[in-house]
Amino acid sequence: MLTSALIWPLALSAAEMRGVTATEIRIGQTMPYSGPVSAFGALGKGEVGYFNMLNERGGIGGRKVNLISLDDGYAPPKTVEQTRRLVESDEVALIFSSIGTAHNTAIAKYLQGKNIPQLFVGSGASKFADIAQYPQATLGVQGPFRYEARLYARYALSKNPNARFAVISQNDDFGRDYLLGLKDVLGDNYDSIVTAATYEVQDPTIDSQIVKLKSSGADVFVIAATPKFAAQSIRKAFEIGWRPLTFLSNVAVWVNTVLEPAGLEASTGVLSTAYVKDPDDPAWKDDAGVKAWREFMTKYVPDGDQHDNNYVNSYNSAMALEAVLKACGDDLSTENILKQAYSIRDLELPMLLPGIKVNTSPTDHVPVDQMQFMRFNGKSWERFGELQTGN
Repeated sequence: MLTSALIWPLALSAAEMRGVTATEIRIGQTMPYSGPVSAFGALGKGEVGYFNMLNERGGIGGRKVNLISLDDGYAPPKTVEQTRRLVESDEVALIFSSIGTAHNTAIAKYLQGKNIPQLFVGSGASKFADIAQYPQATLGVQGPFRYEARLYARYALSKNPNARFAVISQNDDFGRDYLLGLKDVLGDNYDSIVTAATYEVQDPTIDSQIVKLKSSGADVFVIAATPKFAAQSIRKAFEIGWRPLTFLSNVAVWVNTVLEPAGLEASTGVLSTAYVKDPDDPAWKDDAGVKAWREFMTKYVPDGDQHDNNYVNSYNSAMALEAVLKACGDDLSTENILKQAYSIRDLELPMLLPGIKVNTSPTDHVPVDQMQFMRFNGKSWERFGELQTGN
């Protein structure tokens, strides 16, 4: 370490420069490569691929970025265990894009105690924007769940002011954020017009919950679920002849892993929101950003499904972290990493929808707050309307 010690300003102690040498920046994350939402493991594979590409091009300031990506099986106790390993054994400079709302919650206090940044968390839960509670975290490069739900409520009421809502949600902070977003818009009417049912990630099926929700007489159905349960929700509603105005969480909009298993006919007409370019959308056929993404995928994630937008999200997240680390220059102390993470100005990422820019500040830890509505036409998603903000 003597060589690298000569590089850093004397005011910076070794503890402040943790995970950084003259040749390497070590970062860590946990991913559900196994378990009930293993489809999200694509995010980790894409991010590993991105930093492999970056390292081939010389890294950041001559340092290679070493992303250590560990499986937590989507189990918060395992997330804690693996994060401790990353911090105490691998001595990473920061935790990046770990997946899951409950999972990031479980490690937050520990990371704060160790003074480790928790950047671009793999969750759109609005709680991570609470600076008092999570001073060293930023939301991911995605529309926050609570904002998304507000947009769904406003849209539904614009079509039918007397709408009644049914919600299936995961029984954790991820699912609860959608209920909070609906409550933000529906206000005092919430309890009288919303029927909610929940599921646990270990549940084999949620058919009984969908039958119960249909019996409520609701004409709006909000699916706040991860891919497996989103597919079950759409399929079961169709099977029992329930045809409400249906909104699908934008973490579960994948055609190949959700809509096809649910049935393309059953999925036709479902609404959601977008903030990234869908490579399958003919509108982007000649787009330079999409072409560059496809080249990246072909070379660095050759086994990745180019119809899976998880790889688009991973590309955006990795690119945002690259911008933060480059802005740090040679000062890769925790203090400066956080300073740069909280001062992103109008960062345009080639796979975000046009007009959406990444912005943060010391009082705003939400990188993306705009989305656009889209509707599934039986083959692909079609975007419509202007960009909307859910704040």
